[in-house]
Amino acid sequence: MILISACLLGIKCRYDGKILKRKIKLPLSKLLPVCPEQLGGLPTPRSKATINPKGRVINERNEDVTENFRTGAREVLKIARLFKVKKAILKANSPSCGKDGITAKRLQKQGIKVIFID
Repeated sequence: MILISACLLGIKCRYDGKILKRKIKLPLSKLLPVCPEQLGGLPTPRSKATINPKGRVINERNEDVTENFRTGAREVLKIARLFKVKKAILKANSPSCGKDGITAKRLQKQGIKVIFID
């Protein structure tokens, strides 16, 4: 099984509520879609968030949503362990799934290979 950012498969979970669909050339039966932000309790749509220099995740309304992002990352890691995932395909430029994202870093720290897609 390969974890994949659910938004890359056209699932309506992006922060802005838009549907994004990337052509993934892998059998769907091998893909396990996840959205760390939803798993962390955030709604869709939600305010855009960024990671500040102190490592906190702050949304456009100046709310600290770091704990939601950490919770989502923990839940994704539980799923990865349950399905013995060794690889993840994540949405680049996301505070969860991007190169410096909370979830991406947690997965990499556990030895899961992460590939980023725009």
